[in-house]
Amino acid sequence: MSELRNRSTGFAENQQKDECHGEGEGETYEDLDSEESKSRVVESATDKAIEEHEFLKSIPKKYRNYWIRFVVTWILIGAFAVIVYGGVFPLSVLVIAVQLICFNEIITIGYRVYKTYNLPWFRTLSWYFLFTYNYYLHGDFLANFFKYYLMKKIFLNKVLSGFAQYHSFISYCFYLSAFMAFILSLRQGYYFRQFTMFGFTNLVLLVIVTQSHLIVSNLFSGMIWFLLPVSAVITNDIMAYMFGFFLGRTKLIELSPKKTWEGFIGGAFSTVLFTIALGHWLCGYDSMVCPVS
Repeated sequence: MSELRNRSTGFAENQQKDECHGEGEGETYEDLDSEESKSRVVESATDKAIEEHEFLKSIPKKYRNYWIRFVVTWILIGAFAVIVYGGVFPLSVLVIAVQLICFNEIITIGYRVYKTYNLPWFRTLSWYFLFTYNYYLHGDFLANFFKYYLMKKIFLNKVLSGFAQYHSFISYCFYLSAFMAFILSLRQGYYFRQFTMFGFTNLVLLVIVTQSHLIVSNLFSGMIWFLLPVSAVITNDIMAYMFGFFLGRTKLIELSPKKTWEGFIGGAFSTVLFTIALGHWLCGYDSMVCPVS
C-alpha cells in the first residue's frame, strides 16, 4: 500500500509540474494565485467603498446588502423592460450577446490549457466554429424572414434568396474548412490533448448555440414563450431572497449556508402565483401570443 501511495503521489507531482511548466509561455499556479489575490483586493476595496458611502453608513449593517440588491434589481428589471418594449429583434440580440459571453467564459478555460502547451489556433478556431454553428442554425431562418422585408431591394433579396437556397452547402463548406484548419494545427505528441479540446469545443457549442437557437425560435413563435419562463426565474430568485432574508431560520443545504427552507418554499409559492397571473395577463395581447410574421 505504501508503494502505491508513493507512486500515486509521484504521478500527481509530475502531472502538476507538466501542467505548470509546459512548453511555451503557459500559466502557472503562481499566476492563478495572483489572480485570486487581485480578486480579493477588488472585493476588499468594494467593501471599503460601501463602508465609506455616507448613505449606506446610515443604514444598519444588516440591511446594507439588502438595499444594494434592491436598487440593482430594479435597475436591471427596468433595462430588461426597455428591451422587451423594443420587441423581438432587441431580445434576439440580447440572447446572442449572452451566448457570446457564455461561450467566451467557458472557452477561456480550454484556452488556458492549450496555452500551457503552446499549441496554435485554438481560440481562433473556436470562434470560427461558433460562427459556423450560428450560421447553420440561424442563417436559413433569418434569410427567409428578412427577405420579405427587402422585397423592393431586388439585389439584397436575390442575395438572401441565394443564401437560403444554398444554406446547407455553405454551412458544410464552413465546417469542412474549420475541420481542415484543425487538422493542420495538430502537433505530434499532443494529439490526444488536441482532440480532447476539439471535442470540448464542439460540446460547448452544441449546448450553448442550440439553446440560444431554441430561445430565438420561441421568440419568433410568440414572446410569451420567452417572457413567461424568464419572469418565473426572476421572480423565484427575488422572492426566495426576500422570504429568506426576513423569515429565514432553517438551513436548506450545507453547500449553501445562506439558503433556507423558508426562502425556498416562499419563493416557489410566489413564483407559481405570479406566473399564473402574468400568463393570464400576457394572453390578452396578440403581440405576445401570435408568431412574428
